[in-house]
Amino acid sequence: LYNKNIYPPYAGGGGFIMDGDLAKRLHKASETLELYPIDDVFLGMCLEVLKVSPVGHEGFKTFGIVKNKNSKMNKEPCFYRSMLVVHKLLPPELLQMWDLV
Repeated sequence: LYNKNIYPPYAGGGGFIMDGDLAKRLHKASETLELYPIDDVFLGMCLEVLKVSPVGHEGFKTFGIVKNKNSKMNKEPCFYRSMLVVHKLLPPELLQMWDLV
């Protein structure tokens, strides 16, 4: 489905932050491309059209977080304070995280 050897840089699907102007430009860019079934890669394809490169941030844990289920640290707000997006948590774990923060 994809005619290049590697995907363009893209933001992982857990979440991302952008300004409204970029969102509007991405919408227009998306109309110039054939829809691709992997949403994060499609976003990267749209960014490539605009010549915009995504920037990583340590607060985005799109592959989840490593935590010891028996650790008291998991109940400490400081454990989560630098995280903006955390992927692969179950709904009760997300609620617990936000309650702590």
